[in-house]
Amino acid sequence: MRGVAVMGILLLNIIAFAMPGYAYVDPHYYGGADGANFVAWALAYVLADGKMRGLFTMLFGASMLLIADRALASGARPARVHYARMLWLCVIGMLHAYLVWAGDILVLYALCGAAAFLAWRLPARTLFVFAAALLAAKLAVGAVQYDAAARYEAAATDPASDPALRAGWQAYRDSMAPPPATAATDLTAYRGGWASVQAARAETALRYQQRILPLVIPDTLALIALGMALFRTGFFSGGWSRRRYRQVALAGYLVCVPLYLPLVAWIDAIRFSPVTLLMTEALHLTLLRPLLAVADAALVILFVQSGHARWLAERLAAAGRMAFSNYVGTSLVCTLLFYGYGLGWYGWLERWQCYGVVAGVWALILLWSKPWLDRFAYGPLEWLWRSLARGRPQRFRRN
Repeated sequence: MRGVAVMGILLLNIIAFAMPGYAYVDPHYYGGADGANFVAWALAYVLADGKMRGLFTMLFGASMLLIADRALASGARPARVHYARMLWLCVIGMLHAYLVWAGDILVLYALCGAAAFLAWRLPARTLFVFAAALLAAKLAVGAVQYDAAARYEAAATDPASDPALRAGWQAYRDSMAPPPATAATDLTAYRGGWASVQAARAETALRYQQRILPLVIPDTLALIALGMALFRTGFFSGGWSRRRYRQVALAGYLVCVPLYLPLVAWIDAIRFSPVTLLMTEALHLTLLRPLLAVADAALVILFVQSGHARWLAERLAAAGRMAFSNYVGTSLVCTLLFYGYGLGWYGWLERWQCYGVVAGVWALILLWSKPWLDRFAYGPLEWLWRSLARGRPQRFRRN
């Protein structure tokens, strides 16, 4: 399941690797928004946007409990084990963000993991309530922000409005959605050499951590809590009946996918207005994403239990055991493909063409993960993380 999640994340991240950043949100900004490009955006938005990261986040919560339970059973102190892991995850995440790719999520996970561990002994029911409360709060905040921004826009675009009000509105709108002309700045920076790319990367990483990261902490904590609760019920380990897994998968897709269709139509009709996105993102992230992420998990479990394509299941399992290495490795490969100090493809591909690169990276992940684990006990970054957290080098090679 973690293998599916770490590979699926690239369906969205590839846009941030390949072209100016705001294209991730609005295909009109860069990369094409018509024909195959619009279809590529719509399919990714409905089926993958947030769902793969949501699945990965739930599994992060589940693994926190798994490691804490094992530490307790072995006589170690779960809190010491956990916070050592989060400390070094944050350090590696900062290096990843400022030296490899600014879109890092490891720092986010380290911060949220440190906070979520306070709830590791809570029962599943309490964790479910906590997750639901956080998601409801984020939805309410999104609705309030949308209403306030819509009122601001209406007042500022009135022909009789004060020039100062109009100027203030334009500055506010540009802070949410940069004008298309600003894409040229990113193109110049990321098509340049190492120094040019590094300056832009560091600036973007700092801006992300200051402005975006705080906004995604509530729903990240909610998904971690949801993952912890599902782990306690035996969901991730196949402890539910096949009938229940089928019901979860069917309910997720039959309910959520049709509900995405009016969202896609609304977003397209208003040409990705950042004001409307305040509302659609709140609906998408808090109501639809968690249900589809759980449905995806149920599908993976049903696939494994079916016994079909065992070779693929083994390859995905290996990719998941090396999720840390594969996540950072994907950043290394993609930045070398797209940035100026590598092949320099940045900004040259249309949106739909980027998914050819995704298929190639997926093939690499599936090809290298299992042979590596046949020879070594851990992925390279998993070994490093484990050794740093435990304060001594861990066994690396298999006997």
